[in-house]
Amino acid sequence: MRPYEELVSEAAEADVTGWSFDWLDGRATEERPPWGYARLLAERLGRVASALDLDTGGGEVVAEAPRFPARMCVTESWPPNVERARALLGPRGVDVHPTEQGGPLPFPDGTFELVTSRHPIRPDWPEIHRVLAPGGRYFAQHVGPKSVVELSEFFLGPLPGATDGRDPAIERAAAKRAGLAITDLRTARCRMEFFDVGAVVWILRKCVWWVPDFSVEKYEAELRRLDALIRDRGSFVAHSTRHLIGAARPATR
Repeated sequence: MRPYEELVSEAAEADVTGWSFDWLDGRATEERPPWGYARLLAERLGRVASALDLDTGGGEVVAEAPRFPARMCVTESWPPNVERARALLGPRGVDVHPTEQGGPLPFPDGTFELVTSRHPIRPDWPEIHRVLAPGGRYFAQHVGPKSVVELSEFFLGPLPGATDGRDPAIERAAAKRAGLAITDLRTARCRMEFFDVGAVVWILRKCVWWVPDFSVEKYEAELRRLDALIRDRGSFVAHSTRHLIGAARPATR
């Protein structure tokens, strides 16, 4: 394995825009949930005339679909990802809408047959209900409670009861309060392994909510300790949690 300084310096300078994790190839692995979200998303996009993807990142997941509806829109709040999504999806006729996190969606009521999202930052159930057409569907893969908590606690110490509002039962109740009917809810716990300290530096720069105040300088002692642990054990193991959720806006009687 390469020296600590080389691994960390490389990861600290690497690009983290977009929602692709190709930089981690050979350096980290993550077990995927059994349902195959990208495939299921592509199937649904091919069956509707209008769809909206929320928190699309750089548009990488949506771009896997071979066919889009006649009206396809995506939203994203981080400016570098907005530009990346425009470059990737714009040539295929997708409208990319910059948004402010926590703000209203820039669409009239009842606009879309399908609203989707892979790992939304914080699902706004009333807004999802509002922009769905009567009889429309919400289909998404959400991050679950205590996802990758082993890594967060390595840097931050114990985080007792840290569900971050992502418990599927809590989200089910919130969706119902917004007027949506839950049609599907499945959960998974998936093994992750990091094979060098550079992989951890890169992922903490990308997924900033895992260690919100992360910097190489601030956490040098922890990073060196992690580097020694990986060299001794071969990897650092954590677990992601995911849930697949489907919901529908009831049709108007």
